[in-house]
Amino acid sequence: MTALEPVELVDRIWARDSTLWTGTDEAQWLGWLDEPSRMLERIDELEGLDRDYDDIVLLGMGGSSLAPEVIRRTFGIRGFHVLDTTHPSAVRRLEEQLDLDRTLFIAASKSGTTLETRCQLDYFLARGGGTFAAITDPGTELEALAKERGFAWVVHGEPTIGGRYSALSAFGMVPAALMDLEARSLLERAETMAQWCRLGDENPGLEFGMRLGESWGEGRDKVCIDESPGGFGLWAEQLVAESTGKEGKGLVPAPGEDPEAGQDRQHGRVRLDDPYDLGAEFFRWELATAVAGSILGINPFTQPDVQAAKDRTEAIISSGHGRGTVPQTGSEGSVDELLAEAEPPQYVAIQAFIDPEREGELDPLVHRARDTGCVVTKGLGPRYLHSTGQLHKGGPNTVLALQVVDDLGEELDIPGRDFGFRTLIAAQAAGDLAALEERGRKVCRVRLEDLS
Repeated sequence: MTALEPVELVDRIWARDSTLWTGTDEAQWLGWLDEPSRMLERIDELEGLDRDYDDIVLLGMGGSSLAPEVIRRTFGIRGFHVLDTTHPSAVRRLEEQLDLDRTLFIAASKSGTTLETRCQLDYFLARGGGTFAAITDPGTELEALAKERGFAWVVHGEPTIGGRYSALSAFGMVPAALMDLEARSLLERAETMAQWCRLGDENPGLEFGMRLGESWGEGRDKVCIDESPGGFGLWAEQLVAESTGKEGKGLVPAPGEDPEAGQDRQHGRVRLDDPYDLGAEFFRWELATAVAGSILGINPFTQPDVQAAKDRTEAIISSGHGRGTVPQTGSEGSVDELLAEAEPPQYVAIQAFIDPEREGELDPLVHRARDTGCVVTKGLGPRYLHSTGQLHKGGPNTVLALQVVDDLGEELDIPGRDFGFRTLIAAQAAGDLAALEERGRKVCRVRLEDLS
């Protein structure tokens, strides 16, 4: 818990004082504080991008995809697609919808090496049609590839911002501009919020962050995020989970859960009077999460346990599961036994490596898990590996992980790789299950087809 006065806490955040957290590298990751004003200076660059395409496809994961997806849903944009899955059925279905020659593909990756994004990009590059562009930090492998392959453009991200804090950077605002939205309005509202968040009194981000942290100290570590038409919680859960879920601590974001249904819960209020308030709300939640991190005593800008599932996935793929050989994803453990022992303050995390089009088929399982009285979260894999996966492995050992897999269909080759999308997503499911088991988490796996 922090004993700092609000004015001092705010001043130290804006002064980039890393000792507010753990005194390590936090000061290097605070570029998001100034990003609304910095992006307003780049507004001509955003508005000058060609958007004369029938369809635009964003290839990205985590911080590179979640804000664009929430913006797309909030404004009801058609013709803009976010591909953040490796499920072969989803990749095939999207390709069938597109006239490749009239499609812009944007590869979005801060590091430029994100496995899923690079595989998606390699696949569509090999199809022989389409226009390609990239959003990436300066000097990455992706930027080099874009120059080599003659991409239409490359827009740079800000290197002093981590992925989950990048909604108001190029990773969120370039897609907004390409959706033909008023990116300037989103940024201006964010900049207004940033100025309010410099205040010692009546500071919206500070007040929210103090409430998040103090409620955590009282045992209310489940943040029940308001549902919104655009699915704001999809973005907010990465910010909260990946920032705070480490060293055995963490706030558990739970979009759509009832904040009044248990003593381990608190309310994560979403303030959106109109869609363009997204800009302000992105910033308010970012500052609040940084404040909460100072109360928890952790570094909110690292993700030390995310690599575990990646390492496990790579090991599975490289251990003989090449072309034509797919890791096994059969049932393991018992759903009945897992849910029978569920009681607060545990929470049930449904981790579904399924075709996103089948997400609605998870509803009976969600309702059944809620009957335990526990908070229930739901994430699609591999998306959640870049979002709440850090919390599941590095946060409190109160998670009951229920992995769901479906029929992956026929293999879909990835050019230049000795594995396809079917093998990749199966290895990701198996890898994450193994990483959870290594950390002593209670887990089971069930096939979606067996739930009906």
